[in-house]
Amino acid sequence: MTPIRGGVTDERRLGRAAGWYDDEVVSVGLPDKRLARRFCRLLDQMSAAPGQPVPAACGDWARTKAAYRFFDNPRVTENGMLAGHFAATARRCAASEGPILILQDTTEFIYSRAQPGTIGFTKTINAGRYKVVSPMW
Repeated sequence: MTPIRGGVTDERRLGRAAGWYDDEVVSVGLPDKRLARRFCRLLDQMSAAPGQPVPAACGDWARTKAAYRFFDNPRVTENGMLAGHFAATARRCAASEGPILILQDTTEFIYSRAQPGTIGFTKTINAGRYKVVSPMW
């Protein structure tokens, strides 16, 4: 593991086992090692409880307060936290010999139905050119 800004160089000094995100935080742009350690702890906590709010992911008041202090710290920036991820992504792209797929969720909901009459009125507009109460379709 190469050193991150702030001088943290291995898992023993971070006080944790290696995590899924180690390659992502190698180049993290936080100004000192205490913030880098807190960032790693937050990644552990938040990834263990995906979709949960900060208090639920942190588990107790002390850790929740520490998380909010971290986010409120003026030396912690979005760019600083994402710098490692961006650098790791660039390294993965540079190491790739084949095409790189960039996927995104393009889910769309289509509310049209084969037999719209079976659901009845879904909306009535009583304004503008539809001042006379009439269904949209």
